[in-house]
Amino acid sequence: MVHGLDCGAARRLLLIASTVGHLAQLDRLAESLGAGENSLWVTFDTTQSRALLHGRNVLYVPYIEPRDARTAFTVYRQLVREIPQYMPFDQAISTGAALALPGLLAARRHGIPALYIESVSRTDGPSLTGRMLAASRAVELETQHPNWSTRRWKHRRTVLDSYKSVAGHHTLAAVGRPEGAAPRLFVTLGTIRPYKQDSLIEALLHSGLDLSDTVWQLGSSFRTDLPGEVHRALDSEEMDKNILAADVVITHAGVGSIMRILELGRYPVVVPRRRSRGEHVDDHQTQIANLVRRLDLAEVVEAPDLVVDNIWRAMEKKVITAEAGQ
Repeated sequence: MVHGLDCGAARRLLLIASTVGHLAQLDRLAESLGAGENSLWVTFDTTQSRALLHGRNVLYVPYIEPRDARTAFTVYRQLVREIPQYMPFDQAISTGAALALPGLLAARRHGIPALYIESVSRTDGPSLTGRMLAASRAVELETQHPNWSTRRWKHRRTVLDSYKSVAGHHTLAAVGRPEGAAPRLFVTLGTIRPYKQDSLIEALLHSGLDLSDTVWQLGSSFRTDLPGEVHRALDSEEMDKNILAADVVITHAGVGSIMRILELGRYPVVVPRRRSRGEHVDDHQTQIANLVRRLDLAEVVEAPDLVVDNIWRAMEKKVITAEAGQ
């Protein structure tokens, strides 16, 4: 049985999440969690959070890098001070990552019931944050994957359940581009600091493709020696515009990026970051990459193995919501 609230009445929630994928998941889950308009969001101040949470109540806190205990404790003290100004809350809920621990513990300090929902990217077991919260015995715990659910870790449906892939018609000819032209690519590598993903960039540069029509959003991998149009970061409107304009979207295996690409109907090429290449703190992106591969929601490939055929295959499919059936 799937664990989760089916709330008929709106509730006043304290919604806590780090930006990008974790915030995107919490936003997608908010309605099913019963979040009312008077709920309070706690997150980092970024272009994504400002666009996604526009018009909602938001408390911004300093950015916490992965495993940055000093800043996490600073944020904990800030929230202990400031949460009472906004009380009462029916529940505090977080989807991670670095912000979950100080956020939920600060909520519990003030007697607010707390729930931690592990990221959909953790297909094999809880993250470090999840393990620490489990050890604290201070919060309820949920996983989006039944294979590692337990009496303690209750199961709720994954945020990816509503998507499916079908044969697409998004060819170069269909969008008015001449046959034989190079595909228009949009490459988005995420903004998590301080990790770069130069391996993906180098694979594309050595692919033999004409990249002069490529748009790059590089985040921490920013460089100026690339063909095409290069950006450090794009706002949500520009992101959507480039996803829709591209023949193929190539992305790191970040949950937020993948979810937005799927929502806009694109079947992306997903390239997971690897710890061994200094691209992330661990290899958890391989878990979400393997999940979207199993669900047939993306063409998944390791950076050194990326070739033109991966891009052609991604062009042959599109993504729809399962409910749409079309």
